[in-house]
Amino acid sequence: MSEYTKLVKELRKKADPVRAKNLQGFFKTKPGEYGAGDVFLGITVPEIRKTAHNFSKLSFISIKKLLSSKIHEHRLTALEILVIQYEGTSNQQTKKKIVQAYIKNRKGINNWDLVDLSTPYILGDWFKERDKSLLYRWANSKNVWERRMAIIATANFIRFNQFTDTLKISKLLLNDKHDLIQKAVGWMLREVGKKSLKTEKEFLDIHYKKMPRTMLRYAIERLSKKDKTYYMKKI
Repeated sequence: MSEYTKLVKELRKKADPVRAKNLQGFFKTKPGEYGAGDVFLGITVPEIRKTAHNFSKLSFISIKKLLSSKIHEHRLTALEILVIQYEGTSNQQTKKKIVQAYIKNRKGINNWDLVDLSTPYILGDWFKERDKSLLYRWANSKNVWERRMAIIATANFIRFNQFTDTLKISKLLLNDKHDLIQKAVGWMLREVGKKSLKTEKEFLDIHYKKMPRTMLRYAIERLSKKDKTYYMKKI
């Protein structure tokens, strides 16, 4: 039995139909919704991570197969394995191959948890000290998941007090109509504020009147009551 078959079998054993039904609704899988067509087994993230560690040496061919699966947990397990492989090596060529595999198979990274649980740790780390033009192209993409990857990747930059790209990409996404992008931008601005409240407030002072309300609410979540009241009174 191949490692791929063993992995799929292990995930199937952990399936929970009741939880799966709830997840179908939570991740908006109905026709016309952002997660339309996504299929869930109903497995918790800790269980998926446990499985990923058990199959951490899975080949790129098998990972690609998982990423093309209609089953959400297959794709999430594949991404967790890629994160484990990426963080488990110091070899830059190996890291590059993982990044290339991630980018090439990004069509399967098509829900917000898939982006959030993988992009900062792979793309965020890789591009931290490299040319970031790909992220800027994605920030202008028609694909909502590429736009979310563009801003969420910068979570890793923020960890190292690098705010410039977060702010520039946030500016590009200021008028985005999708609530998943508005929430992501607000979240990253809030993370900037954790490191440098001054930097976040300087950005808000310039742009808060243009920001969608959802984005602004997420951005100011940790601010003082006085500051929240000030920024929410958009003129």
